[in-house]
Amino acid sequence: MERLGIDGIWQYTPRLHADPRGVFLESFTAADLLRSAGLRFELAQANCSVSRRGVLRGVHFADVPPGQAKYVTCVSGAVLDVVVDLRVGSPTFGRWESVRLDDESRRGLYIAEGLGHAFMALSEEATVVYMCSAPYTPGREHGVHPLDPDLAIGWPRDLEPILSDKDAAAPSLKGALEAGLLPDHADCLAHYETLRG
Repeated sequence: MERLGIDGIWQYTPRLHADPRGVFLESFTAADLLRSAGLRFELAQANCSVSRRGVLRGVHFADVPPGQAKYVTCVSGAVLDVVVDLRVGSPTFGRWESVRLDDESRRGLYIAEGLGHAFMALSEEATVVYMCSAPYTPGREHGVHPLDPDLAIGWPRDLEPILSDKDAAAPSLKGALEAGLLPDHADCLAHYETLRG
């Protein structure tokens, strides 16, 4: 596991064991996350999303605590996966990182509570599986508009983004901040301490 530039994002690149039958890999192990990040990950829900080329989902996040940590992989096709630091008071607040997740490298991303998550399908069809530490709870789930010019996320310019009505109506980062929707960095850090191994 490799820590990325925003605290709370870890990229996992699995060992691929290939032979004439195909490929085998361990796409996630709790022991690797605990050893690398010092965090426990308890699986509460697993989601599978199938998207056609250009579909843009996110930027989604949940209230902290309890928040919703995610471990994300693309099991078929390719996506540009983006994580945004939405934690008010964080030294990297408003910054984003992107990683290509696909069915060749088989990389995965661990995304801690309080961070926003989005992805865009790059292939004709892409299947993303994400394991979540807490179940979906509509009243605690929020979004920030993925095309907010203040975020200036580097989405592919050759694709016309296809958004859900909900994501298209999401507030800007500034709007979410003013509405008090964004998680507090200190609250997130306190929550992470409860997950230490």
